[in-house]
Amino acid sequence: MTEPTKPGAGNQGESERHLEESIASVREALTGLRYGAVQLTVHEGRVVQIDVTEKRRLKPN
Repeated sequence: MTEPTKPGAGNQGESERHLEESIASVREALTGLRYGAVQLTVHEGRVVQIDVTEKRRLKPN
């Protein structure tokens, strides 16, 4: 007799892959960023957008 599967249990590997890809994308966004912000947009538990805002200080004349 087999155990009943949980809803979405077949997607666990896909969810793990998405999480790893999301973490890699966040690392990439942070690379070289000295001052600024990284904002994640999450929809239904998944990262769907990464916004990077970089601040640059200008030297006075």
